[in-house]
Amino acid sequence: MKYIVTLFWSFAIGQAVCYLGGALQSGTYNFELSTIISLIVGVIAIIAVRFISPKKAEA
Repeated sequence: MKYIVTLFWSFAIGQAVCYLGGALQSGTYNFELSTIISLIVGVIAIIAVRFISPKKAEA
């Protein structure tokens, strides 16, 4: 479930960032490209957390 939530928020925040970035640079907003980029960043974040988080010690 946490992976779905992470991908949802990376999608939502990625869309907002790309829309605002395009507006600030007087560019065009591309929904498909911003979706692909935001989901790739979300997957990279999920993978990074798997390797960065400390391992649980077994008793």
